[in-house]
Amino acid sequence: MSSKVSKWKTYRPVIALSILSMLVCGLAYPLLITGVSQAAFPYQANGSQVQLGGRVVGSYYIDNGFTLPIFFHGRNETNPLTASASGVDPDITLSDALSQVPRISNATGIPASSLDALVKAHERWTLWVTGDPYVNVLELNLALIAAYPSSYPGYA
Repeated sequence: MSSKVSKWKTYRPVIALSILSMLVCGLAYPLLITGVSQAAFPYQANGSQVQLGGRVVGSYYIDNGFTLPIFFHGRNETNPLTASASGVDPDITLSDALSQVPRISNATGIPASSLDALVKAHERWTLWVTGDPYVNVLELNLALIAAYPSSYPGYA
């Protein structure tokens, strides 16, 4: 019996510390950080959500999963070299965006030259003017809706 008591006395501090660590690190700290971020930065803490017509249509920082042929799509699954590690990047390469222009032009009737110009107007660079050019898919689709509201009834 004394062997069981001595083992309990030996392991009790380890078990207590483990439980305390789980409560502090797994519950208290995340709740504190969530509360502070909601109070100090509510827009960012909620995912930098973008609204269109009073409804949330996506986030600037996460792929929004556009699947209709009338929109630019986030990731080109046929080209694994452009895929991100997580698959949720909101940006695509300039060449990926330009490769989608014929599909969108056919689906909407918007001239391909106008779509090319819109894509190039939303071109960004990784490092100011160097690095790889890219476009944010949500920004591009919102600009598309704003520029051609008659092609996007129900979205404008």
